[in-house]
Amino acid sequence: QVRLVESGGGLVQAGGSLRLSCAASGRIFSINAMGWYRQAPGKQRELVADITSGGSTNYADSVKGRFTISRDNAKNTVYLQMNSLKPEDTAIYYCNADIVSFGRFGGHDYWGQGTQVTVSS
Repeated sequence: QVRLVESGGGLVQAGGSLRLSCAASGRIFSINAMGWYRQAPGKQRELVADITSGGSTNYADSVKGRFTISRDNAKNTVYLQMNSLKPEDTAIYYCNADIVSFGRFGGHDYWGQGTQVTVSS
């Protein structure tokens, strides 16, 4: 069984910073892309940023220049450094990963349980 566990959310003032972490564990053979999504109240879940196994990154326009995604392949962990936070960044942030696990053919999508990020004005 594969699990994704997020940490690092919380309450911060506008202009502040937070760092989210997401660690994958279980019977993992390899991890392809990893990413962060967010969902604000009354809105659809949206991609924030993702990163390939080779380190190529992609960001939503709304976070470019403020957020940085990175990963540590040895630790099966992905990070999201969030700087210059704005009230509109308030949402539940979810970790996502495309994981090939032992005993299953091909990659499968896994999600974390979500971590709340609240930015006060």
